[in-house]
Amino acid sequence: MLKLEKKEIVGISALLIHAAKIDEIYSEKEKKIIKNFIENNISEITEIDKIIKDAEKLEENSNQLLNYTKIIKDSPLKTKTEIIEQLWKILISDNNVDLYESNLMRRICGLIYFSDKESGEIKMRLMKSK
Repeated sequence: MLKLEKKEIVGISALLIHAAKIDEIYSEKEKKIIKNFIENNISEITEIDKIIKDAEKLEENSNQLLNYTKIIKDSPLKTKTEIIEQLWKILISDNNVDLYESNLMRRICGLIYFSDKESGEIKMRLMKSK
């Protein structure tokens, strides 16, 4: 469990939604992964639907990854690792990672100063555990 404020959870959830929508299919499986992330990081369970709505609105109104990654960039490595793991869970949920999805992950990793090697290791671990 990460120690995040509601505003941070909304921003990170918007990034997760952006990743989910990059292949133009925002599936129930992806929504469930995002909902689980929110559930695991807030104390008020009643807030989940509002956070999802706020995050979807933020994602629709922002076309710059920087808005989402600013929140993560200064976080501890453990937080970054958890977020990269959530992003990969979403991207591999349909058993197909396309060029756009791979490019998105490389860009995000660069923006938050997270190693591509570690990102790849997380991806492989998650794919093996599916």
